[in-house]
Amino acid sequence: MTTTVPPERSATPPHGSRLRAWLLEGLSDMGKHQTAGAGAAAETAPHKGQRWWRVMCLTGVDYFSTLGYQPGIAALAAGLLSPVATIVLVVVTLAGALPVYRRVAEESPHGAGSIAMLERLLSFWKGKLFVLTLLGFAATDFLITMTLSAADASTHLVENPHFSGALHSHQMIITLILLALLGAVFLKGFLEAIGIAVVLVGVYLALNVAVVVAGFWHVATAGHVVTDWSHGLTAERGNVFVMIGVSLLIFPKLALGMSGFETGVAVMPNVSGDPDDTEEHPAGRIRDTKKLLTTAALIMSAFLICTSFITTVLIPKKEFETGGQANGRALAYLAHEYLGSAFGTVYDFSTIAILWFAGASAMAGLLNLMPRYLPRYGMAPHWARAVRPMVLVFILVAFLVTWIFDASVDKQGGAYATGVLVLMSSAALAVTIAAREARQRRWAVGFAVISVVFLYTTVVNVVERPDGVKIGACFIAGIILVSLLSRLARAFELRVTGVELDPMAQRFVRDIASRRIRFIANEPGLRDAAEYRDKVQQIRADNDIPAEDDLVFVEVTVTDASDFESALQVTGHVLHGRYRVLSLESSSVPNALAALLLHVRDTTGCKPHIYFEWTEGGPFANFLRFFLFGHGEVAPVTREVLREAEPDRARRPRVHVG
Repeated sequence: MTTTVPPERSATPPHGSRLRAWLLEGLSDMGKHQTAGAGAAAETAPHKGQRWWRVMCLTGVDYFSTLGYQPGIAALAAGLLSPVATIVLVVVTLAGALPVYRRVAEESPHGAGSIAMLERLLSFWKGKLFVLTLLGFAATDFLITMTLSAADASTHLVENPHFSGALHSHQMIITLILLALLGAVFLKGFLEAIGIAVVLVGVYLALNVAVVVAGFWHVATAGHVVTDWSHGLTAERGNVFVMIGVSLLIFPKLALGMSGFETGVAVMPNVSGDPDDTEEHPAGRIRDTKKLLTTAALIMSAFLICTSFITTVLIPKKEFETGGQANGRALAYLAHEYLGSAFGTVYDFSTIAILWFAGASAMAGLLNLMPRYLPRYGMAPHWARAVRPMVLVFILVAFLVTWIFDASVDKQGGAYATGVLVLMSSAALAVTIAAREARQRRWAVGFAVISVVFLYTTVVNVVERPDGVKIGACFIAGIILVSLLSRLARAFELRVTGVELDPMAQRFVRDIASRRIRFIANEPGLRDAAEYRDKVQQIRADNDIPAEDDLVFVEVTVTDASDFESALQVTGHVLHGRYRVLSLESSSVPNALAALLLHVRDTTGCKPHIYFEWTEGGPFANFLRFFLFGHGEVAPVTREVLREAEPDRARRPRVHVG
């Protein structure tokens, strides 16, 4: 006997306003399955999505758009050594980040990323707080991606020679408008976002190919630039070993060139895979996601090496500095310089468009990630599973961040790098642990080395740019505070997703349904005959229950009290030859009892009664015990859960306390 108990009220009210109905229309396609194998339907339903190369374009607007500023960052950080340092970055990308995230795609194919892998290591509240901390860094990464990219797009616009005079003092307004337009795309629909990304990435990469070809042509026709560069590099750094050593030290400053991998695994549910894929066994989706990650990494690596070389040898050093024409727009400088003002303007607008839409991959990542954790933890309102309200929330937060940092790319760079590197480090640790548990010693050692590299990079970045950790800490504190307040507000919500009785439990319910249904809530102790005998005598005396009336014990064992939603399995036992006991396991005693009472009422048509003893201790301390540990003042909380779940008093199961 199985009954599904809806964990939440209907997302779309029958008599709500049109605006509210539109906002809550449907749930996020990316957040439907909050856990792997979230039910029978999740296991067998065919997966629908987009071809992997189309989803690659969505993540690519984040990853590939870094070409807009990465060559300039490398030139400022490494000078003439920029091409060598970029090669080190590419080696770490292909030999480090790519294998890590290919393994993450295999281990966590439902879009939850490396956070889900680490979640399994810890239980109870420490596990939830650990996940909330990682979500804080993920929010830092994704939200700062939105705001920094929009700010950089507005920078390219206001510094274009044709528009600098008219727009130079309006960068803040332009950035906010770009963020609002990004939100409008997601309010319209996710498919529209992917379609726009495909066009933008195709055009942007084609224009970059033209700039790279033009750059190498000028390098080839003016051979002295390579000679000048090599002589200057040798004079400055000496031999090749010194160059590699310095590049390793500089590498943390270039780490933004690896952004985009976490987004790649976060949007996995949108990869179509094979027709016979299911949420439980998405083999085709895993294979195609690996194709996505590998193809994007190879394309980006080739562009990074080529662009760092031509920008270093063709652009004077002073132009990279603050106020220089190549500051933050090195490739745009080359486009104007060697391909003419018209092409340069087209390149500027393409860069502006892809930088603006880089926030789309971040938005997709947030819409994939947050609904998989916070609602399941009870740490978000019901509407957090709907796409449009979450889009509005994220855009409003992006407005706030943009205003706080005055739409400055430099001020947000530290937070962006910190978010990216913390997530990469956690992913590397997660796959190291997974390989060790799978007894894959070579992979475990290799991933451990990669973890050390990423941890080193993270620490160096934090030491040099501590503002990134401060901003991340603000996001973490905000998420934890909002999450706990939401959990508190939903404390009395019926949060059992389904009730299933075994044959013996069904028999108990059928037997007592012919008379008045009476349950005794019992906190199990020694479970000897004396415990049950004394309990029956006390309940009968306190409530004047006739001796001929049947009584069935109900005992709840709390498993992980930090869980919010769970199914309820009810088993029946006959103890000491005469006492009938229903045993339940749940994260909360009052919720389990309320769900059982409603299930019995619905299946028998009779209104059940349940009898409690008052709990000793202060009410506030008992409420904290209930909130944190799932038990406390059980009787009044059970009654409150029933009151919220069943507004009709005449149909509500009865709670008695003596």
